[in-house]
Amino acid sequence: MLINEAFAQAAAPAQQNADLMSLLPLIAIFIVFYLLLIRPQTKRAKEQKLMIEALQKGDEVATSAGILGRVSKVTANYVTLQIAENVQVTLQKSAVQTLLPKGTLNSIEKE
Repeated sequence: MLINEAFAQAAAPAQQNADLMSLLPLIAIFIVFYLLLIRPQTKRAKEQKLMIEALQKGDEVATSAGILGRVSKVTANYVTLQIAENVQVTLQKSAVQTLLPKGTLNSIEKE
């Protein structure tokens, strides 16, 4: 008829190097993502956990809400902060953001 017969041709051999080179940018992006985002975040989380576990009476801390106070009592899940004379606040341990150097509260109160 009008259509010629088509004959199958042998396919060119696939190049293995081309497949590996196409994955190389994806691998590089993952490595950069790990080094710049994942690793520092896990390191910071580990340091935060150790700091919270090591809280003791008399430590001066800053909370995530910006409250500064001195630890007066520590329990398993909660910490009680003295934020002023005869004013104490009970917070979850996870709310403690930073451990301040000793004497920080005294220097702030004098200003």
